[in-house]
Amino acid sequence: MSATQSVYERLTELGITLPPLAIPAAAYVPFVRTGNLIFVSGHIAKRDGKPWIGQLGKDTDTATGKQAARAIAIDLLGTLHAAIGDLNKVARIVKVMSLVNSAPDFTEQHLVTNGCSELLGEVFGEAGQHARSAFGVAQIPMGACVEIELIVQVA
Repeated sequence: MSATQSVYERLTELGITLPPLAIPAAAYVPFVRTGNLIFVSGHIAKRDGKPWIGQLGKDTDTATGKQAARAIAIDLLGTLHAAIGDLNKVARIVKVMSLVNSAPDFTEQHLVTNGCSELLGEVFGEAGQHARSAFGVAQIPMGACVEIELIVQVA
């Protein structure tokens, strides 16, 4: 991303259209703002509007998991846009936390999560570089293959 290019120009260049704010599936809110930080609730992977079901290392491979994580990043950006109204106000993606629905012997959660991390870098440049955790878990709500949440600093 060039210094003069807006986040929205970059999204257009990448062929990305932001989705509307997702409705929470349980008793929580999509985001919380405190000071200059936005905590974006976990988003599960979706394909064609339905949970992207699978378990990495069992019936889903790393490359597919990475695609799911990229799709989640796009959904997270839609929620973030709803939270702040202008993605150009993002000062930094502070932290990404990724939960990967994993078979007991699957050890490539970090590679799956790269699908999200790489897109955030493409969209926000240096401000998209972040701290991160990627965990393998026994299950995710609705059988989804990946769930990701964000902490974002805004200007």
